[in-house]
Amino acid sequence: MKNKVLKTLSGIALIALILGASIFVITKFAGNKNSARIISSNFIGYDFARAVTGDKSEISMLLKLGAEAHDFEPTPEDIINIKNADLFIYVGGESDEWIENLLEGNEIPAEKTLRLMDLVEVKEEELSEGMEEHEHDEHEHSHEDHEEHEEYDEHIWTSPVNAIKLVNGTKDKLSKIHPEKEGIYTKNANAYISRLLAIDQKIRDVVSSSTKKELIFGDRFPFRYFVDEYGLSYYAAFPGCSEQTEASSQTIAFLIDKVKTDGIKTILKIELTSDKLAKTIAEEAGAKVLTLNAAHNISKEDFESGLTYADIMEANINVLKEALK
Repeated sequence: MKNKVLKTLSGIALIALILGASIFVITKFAGNKNSARIISSNFIGYDFARAVTGDKSEISMLLKLGAEAHDFEPTPEDIINIKNADLFIYVGGESDEWIENLLEGNEIPAEKTLRLMDLVEVKEEELSEGMEEHEHDEHEHSHEDHEEHEEYDEHIWTSPVNAIKLVNGTKDKLSKIHPEKEGIYTKNANAYISRLLAIDQKIRDVVSSSTKKELIFGDRFPFRYFVDEYGLSYYAAFPGCSEQTEASSQTIAFLIDKVKTDGIKTILKIELTSDKLAKTIAEEAGAKVLTLNAAHNISKEDFESGLTYADIMEANINVLKEALK
């Protein structure tokens, strides 16, 4: 991923020339000056901005619907649109390293950005027992650089408690841009937060009433903040941002043994990924496969139906009930 980002950033000098000549550029935004023009790097920022403003027409998302979030590469047009936006929302972390580089080069005004990882307490990435390690490209970091380069788990939104903080932070930022709409933004944010609080309580009720407190993923694991919040343990094939799709025989054997030994009846996978590995584990262990949605991105059909983060988490509650039986 980082190697792809470095290739993308090699064109920044050209992008700077484009930006300098873009005084009269026509962006994708509508011309309503009374609405904040917002771009988000992914679905989470988009959904929270949509919830706060109540207005979809001035909000766009860089990540294509249904696409893998960790493979995103910006185009020169993306950079121009970001520069012309009132607010650019991004998560931060390894997948958004290209944004940090543009900020350091003053290509994007820092005061017009909202880094969601700044709004919560972040956790370092971890490897659980049996998990495949990251595969690092030889061009990425030397061993010494890697020791100094702390990698934080960027999937902060998977905890509804964190999501509440992100909605509040989005509301506060937008209120500074359009202070005349602070009352509307606050009302909208509070309504969304009320729903998230109800979801949080439902999850706590499920966990407290379940005899099992363990989740097993035959996939990547982006739910670190979720399991820590609700006191659950986990085992998985890969870390949350891993680009690996093929697990070693040792990892597969470890997970199969865990499922059998601990009496797990459900193997989990995440959205928009293959179920091949999860099915392999499930078939060997006599379990079933369900999807626990991490809300990285959504399909075109779900987007057009108006699916929200809150909708996704509501659906996850039923999956969680099955997984903890």
